[in-house]
Amino acid sequence: MAKRSSLFIRIVEGKNLPAKDITGSSDPYCIVKVDHEPIIRTATVWKTLCPFWGEEYQVHLLPTFHSVAFYVMDEDALSRDDVIGKVCLTRDTLATHPKGFSGWAHLTEVDPDEEVQGEIHLRLEVVPGTRACRLRCSVLEARDLAPKDRNGASDPFVRVRYNGRTQETSIVKKSRYPRWNETFEFELEEGAAEALCVEAWDWDLVSRNDFLGKVVFNVQRLRAAQQEEGWFRLQPDQSKSQREEGNLGSLQLEVRLRDEMVLPSGCYQPLVQLLCREVKLGTQSPGQLILLIEETTSTECRQDVATTLLKLFLGQGLAKDFLDLLFQLELGRTSEANTLFRSNSLASKSMESFLKVAGMRYLHGVLGPIIDRVFEEKKYVELDPSKVEVKDVGCSGLHRPQTEAEVLEQSAQTLSAHLGALLSSLSRSVRACPAVVRATFRQLFRRVRERFPSAQDENVPFIAVTSFLCLRFISPAIMAPKLFHLRERHADARTSRTLLLLAKAVQNVGNMDTPASRAKEAWMEPLQPTVRQGVAQLKDFITKLVDIQEKEELDLQRALSLQAPPVKEGPLFIHRTKGKGPLMSSSFKKLHFSLTTEALSFAKTPSSKKSTLIKLAHIRAAEKVEEKSFSSSHVMQVIYTDDAGRSQTAYLQCKCVNELNQWLSALRKVSINNTGLLGSYHPGVFRGDKWSCCHQRDKTDLGCDKTRSRVTLQEWNDPLDHDLEAQLIYRHLLGVEATLREKHRQLSAGPEAGPVLTGPGGGRCFPPEPPFGDGGWGLPPRGPPAFQTGATLPALPSSCICLQPPRTQWLSCSRYCRTSRRPIGPAQLAPHPRSPAASWSCRHEAAPHNALSPARCWETPVHSQLFTSVPLVGVHGLGLSWAE
Repeated sequence: MAKRSSLFIRIVEGKNLPAKDITGSSDPYCIVKVDHEPIIRTATVWKTLCPFWGEEYQVHLLPTFHSVAFYVMDEDALSRDDVIGKVCLTRDTLATHPKGFSGWAHLTEVDPDEEVQGEIHLRLEVVPGTRACRLRCSVLEARDLAPKDRNGASDPFVRVRYNGRTQETSIVKKSRYPRWNETFEFELEEGAAEALCVEAWDWDLVSRNDFLGKVVFNVQRLRAAQQEEGWFRLQPDQSKSQREEGNLGSLQLEVRLRDEMVLPSGCYQPLVQLLCREVKLGTQSPGQLILLIEETTSTECRQDVATTLLKLFLGQGLAKDFLDLLFQLELGRTSEANTLFRSNSLASKSMESFLKVAGMRYLHGVLGPIIDRVFEEKKYVELDPSKVEVKDVGCSGLHRPQTEAEVLEQSAQTLSAHLGALLSSLSRSVRACPAVVRATFRQLFRRVRERFPSAQDENVPFIAVTSFLCLRFISPAIMAPKLFHLRERHADARTSRTLLLLAKAVQNVGNMDTPASRAKEAWMEPLQPTVRQGVAQLKDFITKLVDIQEKEELDLQRALSLQAPPVKEGPLFIHRTKGKGPLMSSSFKKLHFSLTTEALSFAKTPSSKKSTLIKLAHIRAAEKVEEKSFSSSHVMQVIYTDDAGRSQTAYLQCKCVNELNQWLSALRKVSINNTGLLGSYHPGVFRGDKWSCCHQRDKTDLGCDKTRSRVTLQEWNDPLDHDLEAQLIYRHLLGVEATLREKHRQLSAGPEAGPVLTGPGGGRCFPPEPPFGDGGWGLPPRGPPAFQTGATLPALPSSCICLQPPRTQWLSCSRYCRTSRRPIGPAQLAPHPRSPAASWSCRHEAAPHNALSPARCWETPVHSQLFTSVPLVGVHGLGLSWAE
């Protein structure tokens, strides 16, 4: 069992920011810090006081984190970036918003005395003295202190105050991980209410000392405990009055905390097997769980449910079958061809997620060069006469500005060139498209053609494919290339308009140039020749795309699995320390790195032969390096063992904080199951004869800071986490239990038969209700009715599961059969399977049944069909309980 925490973060926009530049504007961007650790940097929006970012991130992190802070910065080319303000949300605040924090938050001023971080290791004792007890405070060490000096470090010392007396430790120069090992004593007075205050400070020769944080202890509690030792989190100085909010602007955010207790894989197998069985049987399945999930999923969480289900079935190799089932369900309730897949149904959302997970690399190959060309050219493009601004274009001759007609003509030519290049790239990409994507589109094409076979609907199968490929995948990527990792920065206003017009043209092609799409914006008419030609190209491309046989699909998948596609690749600067010489930033060398599921390799250029640097099985940690270690920021270290078993460290420098965290995240994910992962590391380097971080002289000394192997960023190419996906689906089912029960009642009850079903063994199954009327599983249940041991019973269903109400003991292992409405005595029961972790309460023992691995009360095995044919009626700990 493991607890996993994640943060969904959406940074929407800012408004009314103060001007930081002489032009009366700002160049704002956001830095997101979790416990003062920079995790995310948004793109800069230039020359605005009301920036729009619209960027989304998901961060997996340690459950023990304390806060997430959003810093709005103003980017400056020649000096240090200015801090505009911040918004800080504590874990406790997020926990009070189960559906997440959403809305506008005022920026507050950043007070250096509140920007504290790190922990201090103390030992506190109350010892007897000659006249009175004495309080002994041992200041041992600290870690991850805030950098207060220009060199990226601090000169920390500790001040201990009690009852008017103050004592100080020595100063440790240039360290955020100091070790003091100094002890101070104070005489305790009887009944004194004075608190013990331990403060950390950064020493400065010229200016005033900087506050690093403090810890306050209740002396009376210490006297009762006699001794206390541990790492204590440094707290800010709360004595200052709160500053007024609102004059620094506001930030619109969406932040959702999700804590999941993930059980071992075996606990989820019945649920996974049930879902897989229903998908394999398709519409022939007697169960209706997928349909029930779709109908009971609200609009706001449908995307999350769709993504989770898709990943679960991808891990089971059933993504194509799952999507095919959704296609059939949607086609079955669609009567008009022009409304097909136009709603935000589970099928539409699942297909969107599928294309992002399985087709993102393909999208980059097709669309990347065209997007790069648009950004590089920076041409003024406009087709709407009401929006043409001739002054922005410049001059076509020496003195004559362009006319509006010339602007429109040149814009049409530019857009036609971009659209033609995109369609040509798409036409050549049939073999590059992943086999599973092609096979899924083949199924979609075939199902739609079967549903709409008439000649007047001959374009409907093509439009069904393009509704996903063009309208929900390629067009959104054109309009927001930053969100699809096609560019590192948002487009400026001119480039953004060009991308929007190009996306509209792609949508017209995707709609097969229907009259309705032409009528919406008549000023797009100049592109019609290219659009008509593009429709023919697109139809030819789709015909080839869906023309894939089962054998070809298997061969392509097999070839792809042998290639080990890179998890991440790109240029990095490398330096590995050797000997005792100084480490200079100039010693970093630029190389192209590629991370696969087997090794971290490098080459001089992307196309040259690669050499293996580190085998993934040998990685022991991937962490950041202190800025002062190389006088450079964004440096990471990969600690690994060589073939001889010796510990080595590779230092790699990235160009920005986002790239640094992406590489760290990728390295941590691919090595998460390695043996011998480190629990601590040195954030500095071993220079000369000591570590630059904590000044220890033993090179093999244990690290002075904790590793952060569980802090990762959610990416489209993440390895699948089967247990977490099953847990998320299980949690969703619990959340819609009442709705599921009602939906099942409606689906199961015929128009005349009423709410009575026939069990597989011939008995009658009654409508779902908690046994013995226990008030909806929330009130103490009443006891079972009297029964006669060994009584003769009618035929029982073969798939009944023991229904054990919470907090109830059953006499003589009796059961109340929901089918026959009669108790079942021990004479009819087989022995219970025993759980190694718990025993059954129905045998007069303590623990309730774990219904995810259901206990059988008779010999017939439980069939997985039971999960879909009967309703959810109760929750036992972390298990589901189902019954007929």
